Parts: sequence; structure tokens; C-alpha cells
Amino acid sequence: MPGFARELAIMIDLVRAKRGGERALARRRDARLAALVAHARTASPFYRALYRGLPAEDIQLRDLPPVTKPQLMARFDDWVTDPAITRADLEAFVADPSLVGTRYRGRYFACTSSGTTGHPGLFVHDPDAVACYRAQGVRIVGSALDARRLLAMLRRGIRAAVVVGTGGHFAGVVWLESERRRSRGRRRAYRLFSVQQPLEQLVQALNAFDPALVVGYPSALELLAGEQDAGRLHIRPVIVESSGESLGDRARLAAALGGAVHNVYAASEFTPIALDCPRGWLHVNSDWAILEPVEADYRPTPAGQPSHTVLLTNLANRVQPLIRYDLGDSVVAKPGPCECGNPLPAIRVAGRHDDVLHLDNGRGATVSVLPLAITAPVDDAPGVHRCQLVQTGPATLRVRLQPEPGTAAETVWQDVAAKLAGFLAGQGLANVELVRAEEAPEQSGPSGKFHQVIALKEPPAGSEATG
Repeated sequence: MPGFARELAIMIDLVRAKRGGERALARRRDARLAALVAHARTASPFYRALYRGLPAEDIQLRDLPPVTKPQLMARFDDWVTDPAITRADLEAFVADPSLVGTRYRGRYFACTSSGTTGHPGLFVHDPDAVACYRAQGVRIVGSALDARRLLAMLRRGIRAAVVVGTGGHFAGVVWLESERRRSRGRRRAYRLFSVQQPLEQLVQALNAFDPALVVGYPSALELLAGEQDAGRLHIRPVIVESSGESLGDRARLAAALGGAVHNVYAASEFTPIALDCPRGWLHVNSDWAILEPVEADYRPTPAGQPSHTVLLTNLANRVQPLIRYDLGDSVVAKPGPCECGNPLPAIRVAGRHDDVLHLDNGRGATVSVLPLAITAPVDDAPGVHRCQLVQTGPATLRVRLQPEPGTAAETVWQDVAAKLAGFLAGQGLANVELVRAEEAPEQSGPSGKFHQVIALKEPPAGSEATG
């Protein structure tokens, strides 16, 4: 089926499933799960071995063993169902920044995860999965836009600004660039804004573009809200969409930026997993994604209680099956139906809680640095298993580094220090001291994720944020 026809068919089915309520959603979920498991057992050597000994039919989800990112990455070539895909070949593809937005092997959407659990991932999505994600995006737009906002978006040319970390094949960047390649109109309307650039330059670029839709990390949106309050940013978005971190003060963002604020739960493994509702819950697209909140031993977590982690089953993607995959997030499932009337199951997500750094530039001013901006150069550094930055003074960062086994620790440190120093110099912070820590990165929180960036409890006093 051609791409657009496939997307249209999924869009129609999404509407019917939601209107049909819990039973209609469950029928689709169960049928798709059975088909996915059968395909994985046939086409994936990894799953064929993992499921050996399980019944051939009538397998319940709880009977399937959970899988982890390190486990799957170690068996990558046996995990994927297309023998033409190999880990070495895909790693070479994502190492080339000029290929961001192009299809891997002319067919697959390929991206990397940032590795907030200490284990970066490589992910490929087949054309049917991409069609499903696009259709899910329409579900999001339909939920966020009423007639008045839709008209306002059309009047503004549907200009969308995506404010994220760049420099790699990250899912949000790859998605935007692949959409821009689809038509000349999209290239004009969609634009990427890097959080790695100094804040002053980011503000100037956004002012010139004047977006109707702004998508970004909550930490970036909060900085932009501060710039708007200070009179330096002058944008009028119709919709503000946050993703990638925990959303803080929604009311402040809406008041400062002027648009309706929405939160989306997404991952490199499936996007979008869930969309928020007026009651503050996130509704899971459960006809295509299964989320199971679980304890550390993978027993189910009771509704209303925070889980240790959550298992994701992606029902759309056949080329790289994800079945009961440990996603690493702590979630709370809402007991009972949501008061908003949406039949899709509702959750809340702990997400990221990294800090914005406020660093003294040595000239009497403070420069604000986003966590996902300063960690981006390190995430791609060879030999790094895990890195944690701790601000210990107005212009001092302590670097806790855990190299990959078998790598030369001194070489890894020199590379990381050079990348961090180069980034900081570009922010006007060449004066910042990088201290190599003796201790390893410290894990915190119930989800298995950890704070990659930890700021001082109080930012430097007596100075003004400039970047």
C-alpha cells in the first residue's frame, strides 16, 4: 500500500478505535500483538531463541520474558528481521551527520538514543511503522487544535520551530529533517533550532522566524519564557509542545509564550507514545503501543503507584521488534478511567530531571546552559559509558566519567574534556574549569535513569543571564 494511503487508513482506524472505547482498543492491541510475536519468532533469530519452549499459540503478554537495551544491542544482528541490516553498517550510517533525515538503505528511519541509562541505542523503523507514527501525530494535532487555533496556524503558514539538541541522528532531528525533505513547502515551514547555540543567537533566530508552533524540551521552553518576559523574545506561538523531559510550570509557559501548552511522551523506540489531556494525564496510544508499569523484578506495579520502570511493546515496527522492552522510565498508571472522557489509558511520567546550569562567564554575567545542550557532545564521544556533570562553583564543573570496559581511561577523559571545553568556549564560557572526578557517576531515582547534569543549589548572584 502506498505511503499516503497507508497513513490515511491508519488515521481512519485511529478514530474508529477511540470511538469504539476500551473494547475496540483491546481487540486491535491483542490482534497486533499476536501478529508481532509470530513475526518475531519467525524472522528474528534472537526472539526465536528467546521464545523457544513457549506455546505456539495463545501466548499471553505476561508469559513473554522482558528484554533490555544492552541485551538487544549485544545481539543486534540477530535481533533485526532484515539480514541486510547490521550493527556495523548502521553505526557507519549514523556516524555521518550529512545523512541526517535520509533513509537508511533507502527504506528505514534510523536514529540513536542519547543513552540516559548509560546505554545508547540504535533504532530502525520500517515504512509501515513510520506511517503509523505520522498518523499518531495527526491524532495529537487533532487533540491540540480547535477551529480557532487551526485557523490561526493556517494564517501563520503553519511555521514550526523545533528547539532540540543537534549534531547527531537523534529521533527528533531525524524526524524533522526527513519531513523537510518531503516537499518544498515543508522545508519553508519547518525549521530546526539548536539548543547548543548561545541563547542570544537562539532568541534572534526565533524572532526572525516567528513560529506558530514551538516544540522543545521543557528546560529550553522555560529559558525562552524567561527571555519573553524580559522583552528580548517576541514570538506568538499558537501551540507550544514539550517533550523529552518532565514538564514543570505549564501555566507560566502558557502565560509567557502565549500559546496553548501540550506535553507529549515520546521515545526513540516509539513516537509518540502518549499525549496529555486537560486533566494533566498522558493518554497512551494503546492500540499501537503497550506500556506495563513494573517493579524491579518485573512484577506489575499497582495503579496509582510509581513504577520502577516500564515495559514498552511497539506493535507497529516489524524490522526491529520491541516486545516487553525495558524503557527505563518511572510511570504512574491512573486508577480507573480519566475524567476527560478519553478511553485511552492514562499515565504520568517521571522523565528527565536534569538541571539548567548557570555559569559565571568571568565578565560579571551569568550564562544559562541547557542540560541537553552540554551533554550532546559527550553522548557521542567514543569510549564513554556514562558521564555526569556536577557544578561545584560559579565557574567549575566536576566531570564524573565512566569509560566503556577495555578503553583507555586517560584517552577518553582527554577527548571528553576537549569536547566540553570546545562547547563551553562557544557559549562564551572559556573560563569554566573542568575537574576530573575520582568518583563514578552516581545513579539516582527509581527509574534507573540518573541526573546527567546537576547544578548549584543557587545560581551565581549579582549577575545577569546573557546566553
